[in-house]
Order: sequence, then structure tokens, then C-alpha cells
Amino acid sequence: MEIITENRIVKKKNKSLATRLWKEKYLYLLLLPGLAYFIIYRYVPMLGNIIAFQDFSAFKGFLHSDWVGMKHFKKIFEDSEVIRVIWNTLYLSFLQIVFAFPFSILLSLMLNELRSEKLKRIIQSIIYLPHFLSWVVVVGIATVFLKSEGIANQLLSHVFGMQPIPFLQEPGWFMPLIVLEVIWKESGWGTIIFLAALSAVNPSLYEAAVVDGASRLRQIWHITLPAIRSTIVILLILRLGSVLDVGFEQIFLMINPFNREMGNVLDTFVYYKGIEQSDFSFATAVGLFKSFVGLILIVGANRLAKRFGEEGVF
Repeated sequence: MEIITENRIVKKKNKSLATRLWKEKYLYLLLLPGLAYFIIYRYVPMLGNIIAFQDFSAFKGFLHSDWVGMKHFKKIFEDSEVIRVIWNTLYLSFLQIVFAFPFSILLSLMLNELRSEKLKRIIQSIIYLPHFLSWVVVVGIATVFLKSEGIANQLLSHVFGMQPIPFLQEPGWFMPLIVLEVIWKESGWGTIIFLAALSAVNPSLYEAAVVDGASRLRQIWHITLPAIRSTIVILLILRLGSVLDVGFEQIFLMINPFNREMGNVLDTFVYYKGIEQSDFSFATAVGLFKSFVGLILIVGANRLAKRFGEEGVF
């Protein structure tokens, strides 16, 4: 009797699911293009990671190339150039987290303090615009401003009487310029999420704080920042997941023979090894290693956030 009842429940659930799928078939049809995109361009290419465990030859193909196990992964830690590239990547990512990530928060707090909605919308529109420019355009603008006879050096020469500074050739200027470009291009766009979180703050909290005599800084510290703390934690966790991914296009466009030693990061290193030198297996092993480290960091950061009472990503 119990078995018959359970079978009826299962059949009823299956029938209910099939009925719901058929009823909402047009919504699921709308889902198909996006699903197909991820399957074709995200999941199927993952099969190519198999060449990280082979001495891949384009003439032999995936099935007939020689298997070498962890040979290329061991090579990552034996190659001094790879160690230097990993250090460059970590250092640049650290600079972006320390300077570029908090800048969006600071910008959001400043915009939130504006009382004129019209002025706020105008400023938001202005700071959003750089996000829609490609890195080719951004690097082109930076080159025009910072080259030896550019506007920046002309100002330094005429106003301060200084000699031209080789911003684009000096290795020491490479990473600061990368971080400044990221701040200029992406900080405005990053404020969207924080401003959305701030819009949910109850205005009565600020009114009560004013009655208690709290200054604007006190209100920001005790009301505004706690309101977006969970958002900050989630975005920071996601950022840690891409700590070894500092952006190929921007770095590739900024690198030149003078700053290559400082500017070569994992993304560009994989390009040089895989495309220019045709060392596909080693380049794939480096890319797979980068993804694995990102996975470990994002899982670890998520658990740490939950231990401190935050929601985390999953």
C-alpha cells in the first residue's frame, strides 16, 4: 500500500513538472539561446584543457598526442620566468584591490551625500561613460597624455620646470599607470551596485542620528557603511576569485620592450607561450593553474566571510 502511494506521489510530481514545463514553454524557449551560448563557448572549450597533460601536437591532435601527466605543471614552479610573472600578477592584483576596489565605495559614498538629484544624475552619467570605452581607446588616450611630448610632460616642463618623464618607458611607472587607468575606467560603473544597496537604507535612521547629534561622518560610519557591508564582502570575494586575472587587453596594449619585465603577467605570458611560441601544452597548464588558484581563493574567502557572520556568495 505504501509503495503504491509513493509511486502515485512520484508520478504526480513528474506530471506536475511536465505540465509546468509545457505551460511555460515559451519562457524556456527564451532561455535556450543563453544556455546554448554557455554550452558552446564556455563548457565545450573546457575539454581543451586535456592538452595540459599532453605534449600536444597540432598534427597528432588530442587523441594521439603523447601523455606526460603533470610534467607541465611541475615546469611552472621550475621556470624562473613563470615565478617572476606570477609575482607581477599578484602584485598588480594587490594594488588593484587596495586602491581601485575601495575607490568605487568612496565614490558611492560621495554621490550618496549629494542632495540635488539632478546634479547626482549628471555626475553619475559622466563617471559611467569611461566604462563604455574599449581598452584600445583608453590606452590611446593615456599614450597621448603621457608620451614624451604629451600634455602631462608639457605641463611639468612649463609649470614646474621639470625634465620630461618617460612614463610609458619607465618600468616603475607601469603598474601605477595600470591601476590609475582601471580606476578611471571602471570606478564609476562599480558604483551602480553600491548605490543600489544604499537606496534601501531607511531614511529614518539618518533622522534619528541627527536628533542624537551625529555628524555626517558619524552617520556614514555607523549607518551607511554597515548598510553596504554585505555587498562589499560579496564583491570582494568575487574579486579574489580573479586575483590572477588582471586583464589581458589592457596589459598587452601597455607593454613595450622597456617595461616588459615588469609588465609581463600570466595573461600575456600565456599568450606569448601559446600563440607566439606554439607551446600550447605549457600555456594551457599555466591557465589551468590560474583557474585552480582562483577557485581555492574564492571558496576560502567565502568560508571566511561566513565565519565572520556574513552571507557569502554560496
